[in-house]
Parts: sequence; structure tokens; C-alpha cells
Amino acid sequence: MAVVLHILSCLLGLGSWVAINGVWVELPLLVPHTPEGWELPSYLSLLIQFANIGPLAVTLIHKFCPGRLREGPVIFVILAVGIASCVLLAFLWQETSWVGSSRRSTALLSLIFFLSLVDCTSSVTFLPYMTRLRPDYLISYFIGEGLSGLMPALLALIQGVGVVNCEPMNRTESNESYATGNLTAVYQPARFPAWGFFLFLAGMMGLCLIAFTTLHKMSKELGLQDAGKGKRRMKKDPWSKGIMQKPMMGEDETKTKVVKKETRKYSTWEKVFIYLVLAWVNALTNAVLPSVQTYSCIPYGGRIYHLAATLAAIANPVACGIAMYLPSRRLLTVGSLTVIGSSIGSYIMGMAVLSPCPPLLRDHTGGVLIVVAWVLFVGVLSYVKVIIGVILRNEGHSALVWCGAVVQLGSMLGALTMFPLVNVYAMFQSGDSCNERCPQ
Repeated sequence: MAVVLHILSCLLGLGSWVAINGVWVELPLLVPHTPEGWELPSYLSLLIQFANIGPLAVTLIHKFCPGRLREGPVIFVILAVGIASCVLLAFLWQETSWVGSSRRSTALLSLIFFLSLVDCTSSVTFLPYMTRLRPDYLISYFIGEGLSGLMPALLALIQGVGVVNCEPMNRTESNESYATGNLTAVYQPARFPAWGFFLFLAGMMGLCLIAFTTLHKMSKELGLQDAGKGKRRMKKDPWSKGIMQKPMMGEDETKTKVVKKETRKYSTWEKVFIYLVLAWVNALTNAVLPSVQTYSCIPYGGRIYHLAATLAAIANPVACGIAMYLPSRRLLTVGSLTVIGSSIGSYIMGMAVLSPCPPLLRDHTGGVLIVVAWVLFVGVLSYVKVIIGVILRNEGHSALVWCGAVVQLGSMLGALTMFPLVNVYAMFQSGDSCNERCPQ
């Protein structure tokens, strides 16, 4: 039964961000067929920020009308909206219409907004819902959340999205190619169309809905704790070992003291520190560094970029798995790992700023270092996010609501900071995976 619960919690986390992560990795296939061209990622970033109206509304309702909003029905609705949006996206993403004097991908942008609304709202509904289960199931949820980025990335690799061949410039160029120097980078056709990819995303969301329905039904039948009333029924709960019980025959009193120490309440200033770290970490991992990933990797070659993106996506669930077996709730550890992860992120940002001529450009060491940096950056800070989630889980339902709100706030601030730097002031210059534009 415990294994089943871990799987269901993982599948619930899988549906949290799988839709938007899928749209991101599919962009190289969508861009050549949209009027917006390579401005489409900028529109996507803005739509995600507008979608924060969802978590804002949920947080305000919890704040001013405590106990009125139940996560269960809300999760059912947003998952249903996510499935419908993915299905419609599969058949309508190429539909355009005139907006003013220009043609726009109105269907694509509208449906992406609804998907963004679903995924952003999941941060303030899925996490609080997990208070019905023991804290270790929350780690399974975070593993699933990590897989929500890995699964679309692996499917995109199978599909062949973003695969580039360097060909001589005298060949006939299509809209999918760009040329600098003596070679031109030509995107290869995908092995299956975009509509198949979006139907896969709909299937993932459907799997998440089935998992949540099963989990919700089990929680009622087995008498799990009610998050609003704080009740537990011990008789039917096979996972009640997470509850403090009186040790028999004086068994292991030291262990009991350790558990009590682990689940202690934190002071106001400690909570402020935790939330600030949470906002900072999510700003880096969800917005700041992802916006410059191509700038940091492409100068070393297209293969380095795909390797860094794939291994970094794998590092997320791996870090969550490590947190399951080696949890450390000490704030000193959280702070130290945040500094280490931020330092690695500084190296990545430095390589992006120096693009298209970063250090060790003509040495294999440069490519290896940037891949290792991305893996460690994502892995270390993913571990920090999971540990903070477990800490706040012990603080109660309200703490996890604010956890989701702070995650979205940090991501939003990071995105709003990077958008003008990348798109308005053009502080970063793209490298070319086929031609080196640096002085010898």
C-alpha cells in the first residue's frame, strides 16, 4: 500500500508542470510555423506571469476566507482544464487570426495561457493537498514534479526536436535555418508531428487526474487526516507510523527525542529566512538561469546544449530521491547548499554573459565544465527545494499554501528581471553551433 501511495503521489507531481514544460521543449518545432517567430518564447514568458492570477486568487481566499476553499474540487477542475487545453492545442495550434494590423497565433497563445493558469495554480493546491499524507510522500511528489520536466524532454529527444545539422551555405535554405560564416545550421524534420506531442501531454495530464482521483478516494476510505480539522483515524491508516507513538518497553527514547527535534516549530525569523531562500532558489532555477541556458551552452556546440539540458532534467528527480533517504532539515545545511548552488549558477551566468566567446571554447574541458555545472546547479538547488517543502509540511497546511505562493512569486520576479535584460537591452549574444565567431 505504501508503494502505491508513493506512485500516486509521484504521478500527481508529474501533472504539476508537465504541460508548460512540454510547450517549452516543443518551441523549436512550433516557431517556424507561427507569425511571432522567435518572439514566441517571450510571449510564453509573459503569459506564464499573467497566469499567476490563479495562485494569487487561491492565496487570498485562504487568507481572508480560511477553510472556505477545498483543494480537492479545485484540483479536479484545473486538471480537467489542462487535459482539454492539451487536446485542443493538438488540433488548433496553427490557427491564426488578425489582431490589429498583424497576424497572431491566437489559438496557440490562448491555450498556452490556460495551461499556464493550470500549472501555476497547481503550486498552491497540490502542495497543501499533500498534508493529508505523511511527510515522506511529499518527497515522492517532488520526484514527480522533477519528472514533469524530464518526460517531455525525453520525448522531444525521441521526436528529434532541435536536432541541427551543419551544412554548406550554398544549399537551398528553408525558414528553419540560419546562416553565419561558412556553414548554416539546418533544423532536421521531426519524427512525428506536434499534434502527437500535445496528445502525449494530454495523456500525462489524464494520468495525473486518474492518480489524483484514486488518491482522493483512498484518503476518504482509509480515513486519512482532514487538513482543515487536523483529525487522524489510526485504525484504518496503514501509514500511521509517521505519527508519534509511545515506545514499547522503553524502546529507543533517544530516537524519539531526535524526531521531536526534527519536527520542532520554527521562529518567525527562521520562517522569513526559509521563505526568502525558497523565493531565491525558485527565481534562479525557474527563470533566471533557464533564460540564459542557450547562451551558456550553444557556443560549445549543439550536442553540449542538449546534453546539459537532458542531464539537468535528470538531476532534478535524482536530487529528490537523495532527499528521501538523506534528509537534512538543519537551516545551516539549507543555507550552505543555497550558497553553493548560487555560486555554480554564477559560473553559468558568467559563461552566458561572455557568449559567444566563453573561456575554453576550443577545449573539450569547457563543454564538460558547463554540463557538470548545469547538473550540479539543478541537483543542489532541487535538493534545497525539497527540504524546504518538508520543513514547511511540518508547519501545517497554511505554510504549504504560502510555500506555493512564494514559489510563484520568486519565479515571477526572476522572469520579470530577465525579460528586459534578454529581450530589450540584448545583454546576451547567441553563439553559433556551426561557426565560431571568435578571434583566433
